[in-house]
Amino acid sequence: MARVMATGVFDLLHAGHLYYLSQSKKLGDELVVVVARDRTASRVKRPPVISEELRREMVEALKPVDRAILGSLTDIYHTVEEVRPDIITLGYDQRFDEVEVERECARRGVPVRVVRLGGLPQDLLATSRIIDRVLSLYGGSRQGNGASEGRGA
Repeated sequence: MARVMATGVFDLLHAGHLYYLSQSKKLGDELVVVVARDRTASRVKRPPVISEELRREMVEALKPVDRAILGSLTDIYHTVEEVRPDIITLGYDQRFDEVEVERECARRGVPVRVVRLGGLPQDLLATSRIIDRVLSLYGGSRQGNGASEGRGA
């Protein structure tokens, strides 16, 4: 049985996330997803909109996912040592070096194969692009949602 580990922030779930997780699941029998902690996401990207526990619950509810866990607050490789995957998948936009990850995992007694997956061809994939699009459409306010016309928000 091949265990696959996918990682990410998974803030504002979108089609690119589902594609990444579906492609990851195809590489093995079990997919364990490591959801980044709020502090980690804030340090690496930006503060997430959705809390870490809610992001974990949403990811775990997705069909391709067998289990979702929160990542380590101190060392990302601690989670690898606990999960002991056969394969680690990286999204097209994740900033990890495949060879470096394989080397560090092997050094810690967890030999893995690291696979870089491609993204969807659509333009609106990254969470940051979704946020930018929403802000451009609504100007950072709730205009255009019908609330000012009495239709509710």
